[in-house]
Amino acid sequence: MSALKIVIKGSTLLCSNGAKSLGIASKQAVWNKFILSGQTSARCLATNVDVDKKVKDVKESKIPKETKMPEPDHLEHFKPGRVDDMPEPDSLQHFKKPKESSSSAIITKTPPPGVITLPHPIWEEQQVHEVKITHTPPETIIDKMAYYNVQMLRKVFDIFSGFSFGYRNERKWLNRISFLETVAGVPGMVAAMLRHMKSLRRLQRDFGWIHTLLEEAENERMHLLTVLELKQPSMLFKLSVIASQGVFVTWFSFCYMLSPRFCHRFVGYLEEEAVKTYSKCLEDIENGSLQHWQTQRAPDVALRYWKLKEDATMKDVILAIRADEAHHRVVNHTLASMKPTQFNPYKPGQ
Repeated sequence: MSALKIVIKGSTLLCSNGAKSLGIASKQAVWNKFILSGQTSARCLATNVDVDKKVKDVKESKIPKETKMPEPDHLEHFKPGRVDDMPEPDSLQHFKKPKESSSSAIITKTPPPGVITLPHPIWEEQQVHEVKITHTPPETIIDKMAYYNVQMLRKVFDIFSGFSFGYRNERKWLNRISFLETVAGVPGMVAAMLRHMKSLRRLQRDFGWIHTLLEEAENERMHLLTVLELKQPSMLFKLSVIASQGVFVTWFSFCYMLSPRFCHRFVGYLEEEAVKTYSKCLEDIENGSLQHWQTQRAPDVALRYWKLKEDATMKDVILAIRADEAHHRVVNHTLASMKPTQFNPYKPGQ
């Protein structure tokens, strides 16, 4: 009420002064105008008084002190120092990691050899026993060059490896197979690389040859890895492989750029000799120095790669390898009879 009186007195004073200064306005009009302004000012002052009162009440009020939350039971248990039975972080719910789905899982362990491979034929027992020694007669000059090159290399290797004379024991067989497979794995990889580079260089497709050649190269390498389970190569053997690989890779690359037909025919005749070699190996398994291979368990890499039975023996491995070589023989003779621009008739794994 006091504030209202002050406002009214102030308004009256202003009204008197305003009435004197305004000659054209009546006292009543000026009075009404300042009465309205006085009411507005009174409301503002009343509002400010209420706000000040509330602020004062808040300041004078007693704010309760922060209430201490009770500690969880597990903290009371471990607080004295009993930490021997403290759980591992991985077992707590807020530390557990979400399980990865099979689609997003990443292989962190090194898989054993023979698990991750390209498609390749899996032979039935009847198929491995039906393999025969065959020969494709050379017809053109290129075919004859390829055939006589293979025959010459075979005779030279038989002499230097001691395979053409003396007793064929297990050591000779392992040395021969290991060395020949290091050579046999070269043509498919070199041919696939050159055709791949040619496809990139000419900006055109390869007509499906690359996958077949890569499958052949890996298949020969798996033969080598299988035999290495039975033999640890010496330093002299490793140096011989390095030297022969350097010479053969260079020579075969140069020949393939000049005549793919010659190279595939060369490999076809090379595989014919490989079938003969593994057929002789099977003869020694039956009646010769390798009879213990009839009962010797096959290496795990062979069981995984060819999907052999758990009780498979080394004889079963040699039968599967010979079937692979016979398959390469047919494939390379077929590719040698085709033009490089014709489509490969063999699908992946065939």
